[in-house]
Amino acid sequence: MFFTKKQIEKYADVMIWALETARRNGAFKPYDAVLLRSDAAALPLARAIYGKLLQRRRNVMLRINMPEDFSKEFYLNADDKQLAFVAPGEEVFQGGLNGLISLRAPEDLTHLKKVDPSRIAKSAVAHKPLREILDVREQKGLFSWTLCNYPTEELAKRAGLSLKEYAAQVARACFLNEKDPVKKWTEVTRQITEIGKWLSSLPIETLRVQSKHMDFEVLLGEKRKFVAGGGCNVPSFEIFTSPDWRGTRGVYYADLSSYRSGNYVKGVRLEFEKGRAVKIAAEQGAEFVRKMLAMDKGAAQIGEFSLTDRRFSKITKFMADILYDENFGGKYGNCHVAVGASYADTFDGPQAKLDKKLKEKLGFNDSSLHWDLINTENKVVTARLKDGSTQVVYENGQFAY
Repeated sequence: MFFTKKQIEKYADVMIWALETARRNGAFKPYDAVLLRSDAAALPLARAIYGKLLQRRRNVMLRINMPEDFSKEFYLNADDKQLAFVAPGEEVFQGGLNGLISLRAPEDLTHLKKVDPSRIAKSAVAHKPLREILDVREQKGLFSWTLCNYPTEELAKRAGLSLKEYAAQVARACFLNEKDPVKKWTEVTRQITEIGKWLSSLPIETLRVQSKHMDFEVLLGEKRKFVAGGGCNVPSFEIFTSPDWRGTRGVYYADLSSYRSGNYVKGVRLEFEKGRAVKIAAEQGAEFVRKMLAMDKGAAQIGEFSLTDRRFSKITKFMADILYDENFGGKYGNCHVAVGASYADTFDGPQAKLDKKLKEKLGFNDSSLHWDLINTENKVVTARLKDGSTQVVYENGQFAY
């Protein structure tokens, strides 16, 4: 085993801390319902989390994710009605959840490469209402979620690392070698939260990102704030917001490769006009990218803009996992945007008031897709303030704070 028993126990402690920290508008109560969803290869970690949740008097439900070969059979052979099928009672089940911990340990990252992406999209669109149930519960302070990665041979191979090297990178990134990882995470979260508050305090009109291969601008929009870490995703060093999609313009380039829905893409280049990606290209996997961005009306619009400071992230290698790659530290940190759905918690106001009508009015994007595309080039991020002046907020891989 690549993790020691003590490291697995620490990892479990971190995941429960993350779930509880992500519950921003309320606290867990005894016998709240928590779904523990796990890939089969991550069961050693699932077992440790399961026991600790029971000790906290949570009602825990365990679900093992569909193996990749089953998923491949489904997308290849299901007809349209089967692709759109939602299990009876699933709405009721989702409506009763208070927490979700998702453990990902893929054993095949390209199993869907021969599947028509439109078939994947059809299933995603059908399941969007289930995600919306959890979104509403999260806004009301009744639900929180977190997820993490458990190393596999497949992940290591795709990242060009040995399994031992890959696991070591995970341990460093999640502070599993620290005496008290939860204490470390609490301190790091405090530090990046301070930066998020600083950004939120600036009267920002637009943010312009310039690097070797891109010149890209987003409109922050009204009633926005920047969110830092906070438990959703382990590890998480990013500071992000959901801008007004209608003001996106210019060229965005993702130099980091990406595995998405069983497909591999490289060198994605998106050109935006009036908020939408009007030109879509990629060095590899371009057709897949185009079909994903045609999934629904909002898929070709952005829902997230994020920056990671190299001083906090210990991730220095490509990990073949968006969860890690969107938190890349390295020499220059990273910027990433997500095409698709926005995040409600970036609304600077009472969450209960952010209904569908207000989201549309403020330019929060709505989609069945949420796909992070990452740029690790050296870049300068300049804020244009509401008085017309400019201020550099990020350069050389770190915030100017």
